Amino acid sequence: MNLKHLRYFWTVAHTGSVAGAAKRLHLTPQTVSAQINLFEEEVGVQLLRPSGRGLELTEAGRIALSFADEMFALGDEMLSSLRAHSCRALPAFRVGISVVVPKSLTRRLLASLKALSEPVRLICREGQIDWLLGELALHRLDMVLADRPMPAGLSVRCHSHKLGESAVAFLAAPALADRCGTFPGCLHGAPLLLPGPNAAVRSEIERWLGEARLSPQVVGEFDDSALMKAFAQAGEGFFPAPAILSEEIGARYGVTEVGRVEQVREAFWLISTERHVKQPAVRAVLEAARTALFVPDAT
Repeated sequence: MNLKHLRYFWTVAHTGSVAGAAKRLHLTPQTVSAQINLFEEEVGVQLLRPSGRGLELTEAGRIALSFADEMFALGDEMLSSLRAHSCRALPAFRVGISVVVPKSLTRRLLASLKALSEPVRLICREGQIDWLLGELALHRLDMVLADRPMPAGLSVRCHSHKLGESAVAFLAAPALADRCGTFPGCLHGAPLLLPGPNAAVRSEIERWLGEARLSPQVVGEFDDSALMKAFAQAGEGFFPAPAILSEEIGARYGVTEVGRVEQVREAFWLISTERHVKQPAVRAVLEAARTALFVPDAT
C-alpha cells in the first residue's frame, strides 16, 4: 500500500474536500484528486463520494480512516520517541561538597567539566563530610570535595586525593580595612569572623593567633563560607579566606585584603571510591586543580 496515497486520503477525509486537502498539502486539486483515484483503485473499493460541495466517507472509507488515524498517530509517536532519544538527558555527574569549601573554589574546580569530550549533567549536593562520605560509599555520589582527607576510623572504602593548598588571607569591607594599620597587629582587638569548628583551617588560625599573641574579638562563626562573606561585606568584621581566591572574593563581595599568613595553609581534597582515578570527570577536576588553580608546590 502506498502510504503517500493513504496520507492524501486521510487529509481529504479530515478536511472534507479536495480543495481543502490540496491547500494543506501544498498541491493542486487535480493532483490530489488523481492520487485519491489511484488509491481507491489500489484498495479496490470506493472510499469517498460527492456530498454537496464537498466529499463524504463511504462505509469502507470510515473503516479506512479509523486505521489511518491509528497509523499516523503511531508514526507521530515514533518520531517523538526518536527525537527524545537523540536529545536524551546528559549522563549525571554527582558531586558532594562540604559546606566549608568556598563556593568560588568549587565553581573554578568544576568549570573543568566543560572541557570533557562527553558532556555531563552536573548535580551538586552540599552537606557535612560524614554524610557526604556515606553517600559516596553508597555510590550516590561520584566524588566529594572537602577541606580534609577522609577521616580515620570510618568504615568507608574511599580514597583521598590532595588537590592543593593555599596560604590564608584576611579581608574586610573597605571602611574596616582602611582602619587597619600594620598587619597582623591590626587584628588585635578587632572584630573577627571565623569558619565554624568543622572547618579544618579553624584550629590552624587559632594556633597562629595564639603564637602571634593576637586577641581579636570573635563576633561570628559560620559553617557556610558564603554566609561569612556576606556578613563581612556588611562591615561586621575581618575574615579569613584562601589567598588564591582573594582577588575573586574581593571583586564579588567588595572587600579588601589586608594581609596574608603563609604559615597557615588551607588544603583541599577530592575523595573518591577509586585509588587510581579512571572516571574522566573526576580526573578532569584533579588535573585542573593541580595544573591551573593551586600554587606550584602543592602536592
